[in-house]
Amino acid sequence: MKEHHILLVEDDERLAEVILKSLQEKGYATSLATDGAEGLRRWQAGGIDLVITDLILPEMDGMQLSREIRAVDRRVPIIMLTALGTTDDKVEGFDAGADDYLVKPFDIRELYVRIKSLLQRASLVPEAAESNADMLRFADIRIDLQAKKAFREEQELQLTPKEFNLLRYMVEHPMRVLSREEIAKEVWGVDFDTGTNFIDVYINYLRKKVDKPFGEKLIHTRTGMGFVLERS
Repeated sequence: MKEHHILLVEDDERLAEVILKSLQEKGYATSLATDGAEGLRRWQAGGIDLVITDLILPEMDGMQLSREIRAVDRRVPIIMLTALGTTDDKVEGFDAGADDYLVKPFDIRELYVRIKSLLQRASLVPEAAESNADMLRFADIRIDLQAKKAFREEQELQLTPKEFNLLRYMVEHPMRVLSREEIAKEVWGVDFDTGTNFIDVYINYLRKKVDKPFGEKLIHTRTGMGFVLERS
C-alpha cells in the first residue's frame, strides 16, 4: 500500500508538532512548512498527496496558497485550518480551492476522518477524468465537463469552482429534492458540520447567476427538505 505524503503548512510551532506527531503515528509521511511561500515551494517539488494549511500565515496566507495550487492542480486535496468559523469565512475558503475546513480548536480524530475521506476520494478520481469530453444538459442549461464551463441560453455563466460543482450535481440529478446533507457530502466530498447556512449561501449565489438574469426559474426550495432543479 502506498504511503501517503502530507504537507502541513502551519506557523504555530506547538500545534504543528502535535499534528505532525499524530500523523506520523498513523503511518503518514509528513513535511512541514512554516509559511505559505515555503509551503508552495514544497508542494511544487512534488510527491504531496494532501495539503493541510492554516489560513493566517507569514509571506503568503492559506487562501492564496490554495489558489496557487488550484491554478495547476485540481485534484490534490486541501484542508484549511482556521480560528475563523463564520459562513462567509468558509465560503471564501472553499472558493479559494479548499476541499474541507476545520475550525480551531478541533479534535485530532476529526482531522483523521477528513484526511482518510479525502485521500480515498482522490484515489477514485482517474488522472484523465477531466479529458473526457462530455456534456450535461437540463432545460436551457448546458455544462461542458471538459472545458469546465456552464452556459444558459448559450451565455457563459461566471461560476466559481464550487458553484460549478454544485450546479453540475444538480444538473446530474434534476427533478429530485437534494437535502443539505446530501449536497455537503456529494459536492464537497466529505461530511462536515452543516449547522451553518453556507449551503444556502451557495444556492443563493447560483440563483443570482443561473436564474435571476433569465426568465424561467429553475432552482427551487422545498421547505424543510432541500433544493430541487426543475422547470416551474
